[in-house]
Amino acid sequence: MTQLAIGKTVEVFFDGECPLCTREIDMLRRLDKNSRIAFTDIAAPAFDPAPLGKTMDELMGHIHGRTGDGELIEGVEVFRQLYAAVGFAPVVALTRVPGVSHALDFGYRVFARNRLKWTGRCEPNGACRVPQA
Repeated sequence: MTQLAIGKTVEVFFDGECPLCTREIDMLRRLDKNSRIAFTDIAAPAFDPAPLGKTMDELMGHIHGRTGDGELIEGVEVFRQLYAAVGFAPVVALTRVPGVSHALDFGYRVFARNRLKWTGRCEPNGACRVPQA
């Protein structure tokens, strides 16, 4: 697996067609004063999930990231890495406290499972539109 560009500490693979997701990504871009985050839109036509060893459905199922040493991370850990990269490490430490950590994991799983529906990307028959690589 490839490494991140020099100076980047984390890469986030985000759904650029998700309005809630892009709102948070836009905020992180503004906070990323030292350009420590690489932002990769998995909904972009040129995106190819194959080098990550993941399918598009897997990537769309929940957020993924990659650390500076090439390790793939998923779920709440991606947000921890992103917010630590923009200077919120002390707050991030609180998210690892038992109880808090479990609540965040549970809340994110609920959000990820319903994200397409809650952002208006499902058909009346329940089928949700997922970008294809």
